[in-house]
Amino acid sequence: MGKPQGIATAPTDGRKVTVIWTDRDGQENETIAQYRSLDQLKRSGGQWDESDAGWWAYVDSDTQKRIEPHGWKPPGKEGDEEAEGEE
Repeated sequence: MGKPQGIATAPTDGRKVTVIWTDRDGQENETIAQYRSLDQLKRSGGQWDESDAGWWAYVDSDTQKRIEPHGWKPPGKEGDEEAEGEE
């Protein structure tokens, strides 16, 4: 896994990426999330508006929630964690 970067640099093309976000209890979380534009949401059906566009993540096995991540980790090469620990 790559080093954390600002969320503004994260891909917003629908790819799932690892994001870092803080929940309402102040707990920092690292989870897989996907940016969904308003167009993507409307194609899935239902009623959506501009406030629904953004980063979505599963908070349990059945529930997705819109989150406000502050960073993301780009995928790294195999073995990156080991190399970082040796420095």
